[in-house]
Amino acid sequence: MQMELKKFDDVSNNAYWFIFYNDELLVNENAGSPNIPFISANDMVDFELTEVQDIGSLDGHTCYVASLATKNIPTGFALKGVRQLYGHTDDRFFWFAFRAFHVLYWLKNNKFCGCCGCRMNVLATELAVECVHCNHLEYPRISPAIIVAVVKDHQILLAHSTRFPAGMFSVIAGYVDPGETLEDCVRRELQEEVGIEVSNIKYFGNQPWPFPDSLMVAFTAEYAHGIITVDNVEIVEADWFSAHDLPNIPPKESIARKLIDWFVESECPCTNG
Repeated sequence: MQMELKKFDDVSNNAYWFIFYNDELLVNENAGSPNIPFISANDMVDFELTEVQDIGSLDGHTCYVASLATKNIPTGFALKGVRQLYGHTDDRFFWFAFRAFHVLYWLKNNKFCGCCGCRMNVLATELAVECVHCNHLEYPRISPAIIVAVVKDHQILLAHSTRFPAGMFSVIAGYVDPGETLEDCVRRELQEEVGIEVSNIKYFGNQPWPFPDSLMVAFTAEYAHGIITVDNVEIVEADWFSAHDLPNIPPKESIARKLIDWFVESECPCTNG
């Protein structure tokens, strides 16, 4: 299904287009630098787009997210993984691409009402979909998760998850359960996955992580007691590492890496992360 231009108030105005094919983002490649396409809807007619949606504005320009129906890439364009853009494009566009990915995933998974099964329509007044039959409203899902750096005797706890590439280690993370505080989740995840208890839990920061719809809330904590005992379900290996002897760790765009860099900088103040 090709895009219908009647969806837009002014098809001649340029807008930013966050267009995905599966999990990859369409970018312009100008002089080797990837850029988000900034063109008018009139210029998009040759693209086979579905799920077109206004997702806000950037620098006063409307932003749209859409899916590419076929892997038919015009000359001058390429598909890139969103995380590959980190450090190669302006941070504002990088983080807005995260928003676009999250919204598109939500739209794809909310085409039909969970109450009665009828079609859902996107509202023009807010970022929500409404059932045409029972008027049930559905908003983008945001799944809170904790992520925590645990420190003991100038060492940080890092673990290898079954979801990680071979040799990759990171800090412990997990989703918040119903009725649980964020701090309760920190304690439970550490107890369940590596068998230790902590104290002095402190808020560090947060980061949207739309793979597919997480909000990562980061903490630091101090080891209290317990012996590392991995669950062999999510975690298959865990250990304490010094700032001078770290394994392969996550890339810099992730809040997991920011927690690890915080630890390294606190141990080695002259280190530039």
